Amino acid sequence: MKKLDKLIIKTFLGPFIATFFVTLFVLVMQFLWKYIEDLVGKGLDTGTIVQLLTYTSASLVPLALPLAVLLSSIMTFGNLGESFELVALKSSGISLLRFIRPLLFVCTIIAILAFLFANYVIPLANLQSKSLLYDITNAKPAFNIKPGVFYSDIPNYTIKVAQKEKDNQTIHQVMIFDKSSGSGGDKLILAEKGTMVLSKDKRFLYFVLNDGWRYEERNNRGYNAPGDMIRMGFKQYKKAFDMSTLAFSRLDMGLFASNQQMQNIRQLDKSIDSIQKEISAYSRTVNAYVTTRYPFYKWKDTGWAATVPPLKATTFEEVIPEKSRRYILERAEQTIRETQSTLEPTAKEFQDKFNLMLLHKVEWQRKFTLAVACIVMFLIGAPLGSIIRKGGLGTPLVFAVVFFVIFNIFFMVGEKMARSDVMTTWSGMWLSNIVLLPIAAFLIYKAMNDSQLFNKEFYFRILQLIKKFYQQLKKQKEKLPTT
Repeated sequence: MKKLDKLIIKTFLGPFIATFFVTLFVLVMQFLWKYIEDLVGKGLDTGTIVQLLTYTSASLVPLALPLAVLLSSIMTFGNLGESFELVALKSSGISLLRFIRPLLFVCTIIAILAFLFANYVIPLANLQSKSLLYDITNAKPAFNIKPGVFYSDIPNYTIKVAQKEKDNQTIHQVMIFDKSSGSGGDKLILAEKGTMVLSKDKRFLYFVLNDGWRYEERNNRGYNAPGDMIRMGFKQYKKAFDMSTLAFSRLDMGLFASNQQMQNIRQLDKSIDSIQKEISAYSRTVNAYVTTRYPFYKWKDTGWAATVPPLKATTFEEVIPEKSRRYILERAEQTIRETQSTLEPTAKEFQDKFNLMLLHKVEWQRKFTLAVACIVMFLIGAPLGSIIRKGGLGTPLVFAVVFFVIFNIFFMVGEKMARSDVMTTWSGMWLSNIVLLPIAAFLIYKAMNDSQLFNKEFYFRILQLIKKFYQQLKKQKEKLPTT
């Protein structure tokens, strides 16, 4: 490796690492903004939150890499162009393609690592993050009684307090309504004051109530006899609530393992093959049902028509004799309804299996698409940076965001069209790269020819020429004789 190659690689790696972590941080913040309502108020410990963010960050790596490559390549070549190092290299006879060759090799390695990461690490990260996020979103909120608000997250109980002091334990004007079935249990408890105490294992919450009443209604065995209303006063009463239903718990992750996002290439191939066999089985079932009940004879109508004189009827109903017409039409309508009711569930299952196969094929293509996007983004960023000749984070960030938005829009549109079978899965998932490759070729051509595409002076000179041409045209019109 020559010194020039080492120089350009060192210049590139610093901005790449920095922009990668910044991009990953932005994507993680976007994830938190999306699910903030599901995370707040669940009583999650720090370890669970860190675990969720770690797995989520790993699943966002393939999306962060193309943007990091694009921004860092623009910054690298923009800094070299701003310091006139590119001009010095070109004047010494080194072409732009030779100059970007070592970085193209580095980006190819990044693309290969991105594919391996997406194939072996992302499925495990998705399994952990999706299952953990599912458990969190379906967990009940942590115990938090607010003054003047009915709290009913504890099964069979509704609790209301009029006032809660700053120590978050002392409560006033307490009302506890018991909705559990069976006689003999507490139905309604009213107390002037009390305290809330959590057990050491955090499984039980004890209400120590003072100066209150217990109201209980007991039903008699007779159907017509009214129930007994019992009222008991107390100076102090202790009520225990089981908090195990509010505790955060994890489901078996094996329930999520069959999802396409949790599978690698080999597993996706097996799943697609299995789904295709099931789809073929549905087709054979429908064909067998239709052909056995409704045989279609290829030459029967032609032979029958040759022996029967031509009819003057213009519609199907006119061919049927009038006395049998009603019976035949009702029988045909009944047969159609029976067939429709029989085939509709099969058609629904067939469509579900077909959509599931599309999802697996989309995920299979995604692992390659995002990896190749790293190379495409570099082919855009390198010539773009040499053209704009601006370093830092200002101008490169603007252009990086513009091209990444274009990439993301076409990527989402292509994925949606592939999922809905509007486009084939490979063309839909590769749509963004197909759109950006001609742009990359155009920018490389302009950079090799020292284009002034993004030079303000270039557009200023063009504007001056247009103004000059307009003034000359105006003078010529003034010199023309008036009639």
